[in-house]
Amino acid sequence: MQPTAAYSKSTAQVQVNSFVRSVYNWMAIGLALTGFIAFYVASNETLINLIYGNRLIFYGMVIGEFALVFILAGRIQKMSASTATGMFLFYAALNGATFSYIFLLYTSASIASTFFICAGTFLACSIYGYTTKRDLTSIGNFLIMGLFGLIIASFVNLLIGSSAMQMIISYIGVVVFIGLTAYDTQKIKAMAVSQPADLSAGVVRKGAIIGALSLYLDFILLFQSLLHIFGGSRD
Repeated sequence: MQPTAAYSKSTAQVQVNSFVRSVYNWMAIGLALTGFIAFYVASNETLINLIYGNRLIFYGMVIGEFALVFILAGRIQKMSASTATGMFLFYAALNGATFSYIFLLYTSASIASTFFICAGTFLACSIYGYTTKRDLTSIGNFLIMGLFGLIIASFVNLLIGSSAMQMIISYIGVVVFIGLTAYDTQKIKAMAVSQPADLSAGVVRKGAIIGALSLYLDFILLFQSLLHIFGGSRD
């Protein structure tokens, strides 16, 4: 191998590693912000009454979360890097406020143990997605259809309130989000490898934010599914 070619390959690998590291850093910041906001809201009776005592506010926040995800996913290329970053962090904070219910329903010990189970599972799946030579595209497309099915089933269960159906949704959710974690990680690696070396810092940041959003959602939804299965009730 010629020295120039070796240098070029080494430089490309550094860029790939830097991008992937940025994705995981932003995902970690989002998760930390969500956890902090969730704990703070759960510790504040006024905020709990405001969010959960008024259906209009609660459902407005949930709709706002969906809107932020769709806007980020669909229009991020038209945003500045700072706007995309701000929207991601705002989404993480808003999600933390609506996620605060877990501290009211489940014991701290079960939340902590489930978090470590989720973190270990997520790490293993992400490593698999990053290192596997198998193309996960077909599996990922199937899992995305499964995700839409889970969303519809969850909304239906909000109306009927079946604990048995919720448990089934949770078990299916674990399978779906385990698979999506590997699939999204592989997509992020492919994105990193295919990026031109002369991209501006802002464009690279936006790519990292959209990748972080994907993995953030995988982690949060996997954690939520596992918590429904393993979480110990405060009652």
